[in-house]
Parts: sequence; C-alpha cells; structure tokens
Amino acid sequence: MTLPPEKVSELRQIIYDQLNRMDIQSTVRAVLADSLRGEGGEGGEGGRKQVPVSEQDLLQALHQRGVVDQVMEQLAFRHGDWNGDSGGDGVRDGRGDSSPRKPATHVVDTDPAQLRKTNIDPGRRYLHLRVLGGRAFLEHLHTGPSPPASPPAGTPGRPGPTLTLHLNFRSQRFRSKPAACACEPDLRDSFLLELHDGSRGEGGKMADTTTLLGMSDPVHLVLVKTDHVSVETTLVTSHRLEWRHVLACPTACWDTAVELQGVGSESRVAVGVLHLRLELHPRLIHTITPDVLNTQLGLERQRAAEKERLFLVYAKQWWREYLQIRPEHNSRLVKIFAQDENGTNRPVCAYVRLLRAGRLLDSPRQAARFVSLLGYERAQAVGGGARHEMWSSAFAFLCRGKGDCEDHANLLCSLLLGFGLDAFVCVGTKAKGEPHAWVATRSTDGTATFWESLTGHRYAHRPINLDDPPLPRAQQHQQHHPYRTLGCAYNHRAFYANCGPTHAVDATHLDLADGTRWKAMSRDAVASVTTAGLATSALAPPLRPPSIDPADAARRVETELRLLVEDHRKDLGLQTAWDPALAYLLSPALAAYECERAVGVAPGNDEFQDAVRRFVPDGHTFKGFPIHLLSRNARRALATALRSPFCDEIVSCRGDEVRLAVRTRVFVYPENACAVWIMFACTYRSVL
Repeated sequence: MTLPPEKVSELRQIIYDQLNRMDIQSTVRAVLADSLRGEGGEGGEGGRKQVPVSEQDLLQALHQRGVVDQVMEQLAFRHGDWNGDSGGDGVRDGRGDSSPRKPATHVVDTDPAQLRKTNIDPGRRYLHLRVLGGRAFLEHLHTGPSPPASPPAGTPGRPGPTLTLHLNFRSQRFRSKPAACACEPDLRDSFLLELHDGSRGEGGKMADTTTLLGMSDPVHLVLVKTDHVSVETTLVTSHRLEWRHVLACPTACWDTAVELQGVGSESRVAVGVLHLRLELHPRLIHTITPDVLNTQLGLERQRAAEKERLFLVYAKQWWREYLQIRPEHNSRLVKIFAQDENGTNRPVCAYVRLLRAGRLLDSPRQAARFVSLLGYERAQAVGGGARHEMWSSAFAFLCRGKGDCEDHANLLCSLLLGFGLDAFVCVGTKAKGEPHAWVATRSTDGTATFWESLTGHRYAHRPINLDDPPLPRAQQHQQHHPYRTLGCAYNHRAFYANCGPTHAVDATHLDLADGTRWKAMSRDAVASVTTAGLATSALAPPLRPPSIDPADAARRVETELRLLVEDHRKDLGLQTAWDPALAYLLSPALAAYECERAVGVAPGNDEFQDAVRRFVPDGHTFKGFPIHLLSRNARRALATALRSPFCDEIVSCRGDEVRLAVRTRVFVYPENACAVWIMFACTYRSVL
C-alpha cells in the first residue's frame, strides 16, 4: 500500500515530533560517546590504532540499552492512533498551545496478550492495570460454577448476584464488567490510568521518574455485590492499592495478589484475593531501585503518622479546653473522629471535599434532589446492641449507591461547596433524640438554611433570642424542621463546636465567627489532616454520568405494571380495559411532581386539570393516585401502591364503563440514581 506524498510528510513529521519529545538525540550522543571510549580509549598517544565505530555497532549498543525498544514502543502507540486524520477536538495543554489529539481512553478492551493502543496520547504516560481474576471468596464457596453474568437473549428469569469492581485514581473512575459470584469469580478486565500531573502546567510533558515517585495518590478499589432479583447492593471491600511498586521493576511490569478485607465490623476479616498486573506505558528509561522506593514510601508513612499524631494531641487539648467552658458540654454531640469502611479513625473534616459536578447537575437544589435519591441504610452489625456507626468514603458511597445519613450529608455538603455556597455539615439529634446529620448554608446577609440530605427538603432557620421576652403564641414563629439539638458543624476547612448556653437548634445562632457561641479548631490543624499526603487522595471522586435510558426504563416498568394489574384484577374476577389516551394525559402531572421536588415549583398544574376535565365524558368520574419510588421494580411498586386504600380502590375499580390507565416517568440523575413516578388512574360512569 502506497501512501500519498502529503501523508508521507505528515507521518514523517509525527515521527520527528515524537523523537524530539523523547529527546532521543541526547540518548544517542551518550551511547556514541560510551562506544567511542570503549573501542578507542587507549588509542592515539598510546600507540594502539583507534577502531572506528560502525553504524551496526551503534545500533547494537542502542538495542542493548533498550533505546530502540523504547522508540518502537512510542511509535507503536502513535501508529495505533494515526489514521491520517486528527480524530478529535483540539486540546489545550498547560503550555498554552493547542494541538489536535484524541482524548485518552481509560477503560480498555484488551486482548490477553496485547494492549489495544487506540486513542492513546504519546505525550503522556499510562498505568495499565489488568485484573486477572479472584480466588478465596469463601462466602460464595457453595455457589457452584460461575454462570454467565447475564442470561442469553430470550432466557426467562434474571441473572444471579454479581460482583463489580470499581476503581478511582486521581479523579479517574472506572468500572469492570460484572462477574457472577463464586469462590473464584471471573473478574477479568483492563483499565488504562493516566499518570499525569496537570497541576504544574506541563500539559505536554511526559511524567518522568521523579514525578511518578511523588504521586502518592493510591488506586482506590471498591468491590460491590449486586443482587439483581432484589436490586440490592452490598459493599464487599474497599482497598487502597499502592501502585508505585511498578516503578522499581526493570520490566515495568508488576504482578501482585491483593488480600481484600471486609468492611465495617468485618474490616479485619479477609473476604478474598484479587490478582492484578500493573504495567507502565511507555517504560521508564531510568528505573529506580527498591531501596529508593522503600525509602520514599517510608518517609511518606512517617509524615502521615506524624501529622495524625500531632492532630490527635491538638484535638485532645482542644477538647479539654471545650469541657472547661461548661461541664455539660460533655453531653453534647461533638463528633471529631469517625470510622470509615476500613475501620480507620479519620477526622470528620476529611470526609468533605469540594466537588464540582460539571454539567451533570445544574443547581444546588438539583444536587440536593440527587443526593436524596441515593438509598438510605444504616450500617448493619452482627448481633444486637447500640447503633453501629460507619462513615463511608465518598467513592465507596457512590459505588454502593446507599449509606447512612452522615454519608448523604457529607456528599451534599461537598456538592454545595462546589456550587460556591458556604456549607457545613451539622451533627446533632432529631426530635426523638436520635443522632442525625444534615447540612446548613449561610448567605451573605447572615441568614441560615437547613438542607435535609435524605429528603432534599429545605428549612429556613430563624433562631430565637433567649434574652428577649416571650412573644404571644400568635406571634411565635413555628419551626418546621425536624432537628432538636446541634452539637458541631464542619466542612473541609473548619470545625466548630457549639459552646453557647444551650444546644437546642431553635436557640442556636449559626454565626460561627462568634467565639462566645462557637469554639473553632485551628484551620491549620484541620488542613494538616485534609490535604494530600495521607492514605487518601485530596481529590473528590467525579460523578458518573447516567447510563440508563429514561424513556426505555419507564416503558419497561409500565408494561410490567399493566400485566401485574391485569393478573390482580383477574384474581378478583374483573376484566381490564386500558385507555392509552388517558395514560398519556398523566405525563404532565408526573413531570410537575418531579420539578417540585427538584426546584420547589410545580408548573403546569392548571393545564393538567383542564385537560382531564375535557377528556372525561359527562357523567363519568376520574380518580388518580401518584406514588414516588427509588426502585424500578414493578412488583415492589404495585405492592407499595396497594397499601393505600385510595390506590387499591382505583386498581380494583368496579362499575360501568371502567377504563384504567397507568403512566410511569423515570427521571435519571448521575450515578444512575432514579426518581420513579407512577400514577394509577381510572374513569367510570357514576351510577346513583
């Protein structure tokens, strides 16, 4: 195959640019100088004749030092990407120039023997992480051989429980293909992690050995079990992998077996082993020795341990000073540390990170709606006793899709901070004395607003002044929030404890700068345990765009509901007649319900009522009943709806000219969080 002259020139320019980027000229000069010294070092004045170095000798020396392999590997990356077209939008790097190149591909569909090299930027370095399988998952010892993750097309029934591996590295998220639960699950997948330090403004410079050695961010691995029958997810393990051992491997390839531990109360119990292979692409020209790597890792552990020790010493002294203000402060809910899913005590400020959702969320209220759609579930402990507390890391919470009230509050606070609000997580109790966490924001005029992360509701906070005389009951402002006491407030930069005369929410002013009402921790002390350098990354995991088609999901749920309603009425000895036109008229009402939950305004209600009045014939009666769910399980939806006598009256309607309708709308948010709205309706002729 002969390329046209312009393509040949373009290919030569690509090779020339790549060789310049690798600084291949300096490497060749160094090899040539060493060869000359080796061949003719005693010539000249010594009397021995100097033997000239041939081109073949130079190529052999370059081969022995691995330079040729390095060049060919770099050109192979570029060759896999080059097809005579730029193939992507212009990407502006940190140096200010714009070059057309394809975006990096992170999730890689690989052949077991060769990495597919499409869409790879030759100016950057990558970590190719391959999952080679799992073993010793003894919980699934009697599960049997591994069936396929999903049944073939046309096969009735649903797949069994599956395991899915999630990865997060420097704001890059990945997810493996689901594998059926087994003692040796077939977890096999491949990921391409970009190793680039974009904070230094060197967008086109490849990360060298020194830069890679300083990247202390671990690869966060989270394994989630999904039961497709009950649509329940379970957090199996959360592990932070130190990947930099590959830097000390001469072959730039490191095989390891990672022992995974459980979560919560089982964090010291092994749940299985995961086999991984890590490779650098392209390889390092100068690798480091294991001694240098161990020294670097040891110094980082020492620095992190010293920061944690100093913060603990400071927190103890701060707590003693807080108790000296009033002895009853000991009974207030001031939470300084909390255990994560790995059983590690971390300062509560470390659970909040400034998180920007990009174009996935448009407003703070939409962010509150999204967080409220994530499932609520308390951490379960084996046996009875007091409430078991486990605060999940942000990545583990997003992968699992559900958590406790503290997880919701931390995520909502992170999102509100990303929208530029002055947000804090509040820790206190609810009306019945139950420990609870919610979010508060302060506006520039001093007013405060409470955000309930489990429901998305907002409450204006109007505290009373205990020194003022009591107002008549008619003039007293009724507080509608469910909170009773407030012990402390925190975000990623500050921590405050309520030191006022009372910790009742209705009498607590959120003027956090008032030292007579709030005792603050040193911001430097808080920053020492929330910045990079500890066991976790200082970057928040990005939100994953939704992958569910809302129209298709709504159609599936609606079809299943019709079949279930027909079976239900058949058991009652009733015929079923559906009215598609009436079902279509219900859509505006469902959209208005979701809009009201998301932004607080329900538009189009007058138009909906007018359309229904015009549709229902004279002498007929219309009845409708909406329900809101977080699950797309049709059986669960019908069972929930039939608990209401109003809905049961519609589904089991008897009379003359009975026409039924059901309409489903699915609203999809990031992380595939779904708001499912269903309305059952009927029309019938009224008989006196």
